Amino acid sequence: MAPSPAALVALLVASCAAVAAATTFDVGDGHGWETGVDYAAWTSDKTFAVGDTLVFNYTSKAHTVTEVSESGYDSCASGNSLSNDDSGATTVTLTTAGLHYFICGIAGHCAGGMKLAVTVTVAGAGVGSTTAGGLTPAAAAFHVMPAMGAAVAGALITLALF
Repeated sequence: MAPSPAALVALLVASCAAVAAATTFDVGDGHGWETGVDYAAWTSDKTFAVGDTLVFNYTSKAHTVTEVSESGYDSCASGNSLSNDDSGATTVTLTTAGLHYFICGIAGHCAGGMKLAVTVTVAGAGVGSTTAGGLTPAAAAFHVMPAMGAAVAGALITLALF
């Protein structure tokens, strides 16, 4: 069954709101991506959502921004990295919900605390949040009550006739 016009409009509005609400985070704030920064404390008062951007500022070639798996994060191993950059200005757009892990691949830096884990949620929704109907916000964008769908379709047909 194809989504109703009302559902498509709701999805479009939700998508525009999510893009407009995207946040850019300067990792480490004024400290940047550097040794000696407590990145767990830095993330503790922040909420990350799909569409947000992480900006890592650091001295080129002195550090890396390496996205790794959870095991790579735990063991400070960058061998099977998902991405790696050492340009000095790395920008990462968070495109999927879930846990994302970043380390510095320079020997000893990750073990010294230069590692970042962020939990990314669906834009505009907290982890595990649901609508009044018990649906997640993403599912709610596609869900239209049958009676409401018929009323909307009827209104659109009426408008199309005039």
